[in-house]
Amino acid sequence: MGISRVDITLEKGFATAIDAVADRGCEARSFLRTAWYAGTSPDTDGASTLLLHRADGTPLAALPTLPVGPTILGARRIPGSYWPFRSIPLAADVTAEEIEALVAHPPMRRIVSPFLRIGPVYDDDPALAALTGAARKMGWTVLRRTLGTSYRIDVAGQLAAGPWPRKSSQRRLRTYEKQLAAIGQLTIRHITGSDWSLEVLRDLATIEAKSWIGQDTDGSGAKFLTESMRAGWLRGAADRALADMLTATILYVGDRPVAFTFDMLCGDMQYGIAGSYDKEFAAHSPGKLVAYRQYDVALERGITTIDLGAGDSGYKRAQGAVPGPEIVDCLIVCHRALAALLRGKWEGGGQTPAQE
Repeated sequence: MGISRVDITLEKGFATAIDAVADRGCEARSFLRTAWYAGTSPDTDGASTLLLHRADGTPLAALPTLPVGPTILGARRIPGSYWPFRSIPLAADVTAEEIEALVAHPPMRRIVSPFLRIGPVYDDDPALAALTGAARKMGWTVLRRTLGTSYRIDVAGQLAAGPWPRKSSQRRLRTYEKQLAAIGQLTIRHITGSDWSLEVLRDLATIEAKSWIGQDTDGSGAKFLTESMRAGWLRGAADRALADMLTATILYVGDRPVAFTFDMLCGDMQYGIAGSYDKEFAAHSPGKLVAYRQYDVALERGITTIDLGAGDSGYKRAQGAVPGPEIVDCLIVCHRALAALLRGKWEGGGQTPAQE
């Protein structure tokens, strides 16, 4: 089957043309913009972007990558500001043949030599299917491991079945509010767009520091604890389109920030990125209270599906969530001997030299 002629170029850094591709893709992946990748690290010296256009200039795909592992290894990965969404933007009308032309291009062979990491990413991601399918046609090996299962709330289905949240849940939420109000005046802030600032991110960090993540773990699962983490989100929010997608709902008791939920709204989809609460207030369920306040924001913006990510399925199921796509982590390996060496460690969940 013939295809229209395509142009493929390799640019240094995270090319601004990434945004043009994202604008032509599906709304649920519209966050895959230049700023999404630039938020990963202030040092983009090793970054590059492989761009696919039709001959008429129509943008079709962008493949931004960074080095991973020892420099001498030469391995690369697709970055991203949040770990389950390390994928690439594709135009909605890109064809399989055009993606195959991209993968067959000489710079792509250099990118996958010795291997390219795609993920973690959802297994229903269209770019994952397109890239791995084209890679297999090239005779390359795709190694895959599963990291967990996401959970999603079908908001439309919940509303069709009756009041949501349920009346019993609403009564409990009112009780929590009264209990917290007895401690201090309650304030709810909804942050998005031009509201993003270092002050807001420091409030989120204050909550994280007093949460189970900050006090009972090594902090590796935190999103805002360090200056570099906060700087990354500020770089992302410098893009107005991405800033409008990112939202935070923050609960204050008096002047004290005690709970937040941090989400991303794209089209009719809401992705939950992070949520924390001050352990001192745990008895009053501030995390649940702030989550449902954010759901009000989601409904106002026409959200029909809320993705809660992986982990702790109990409270997610209680909110009406059901299992969604698996979260997977893949390597495209162009050398069969190397693929054979990596297979056991990668697919078995062990560490590899290039794993973050």
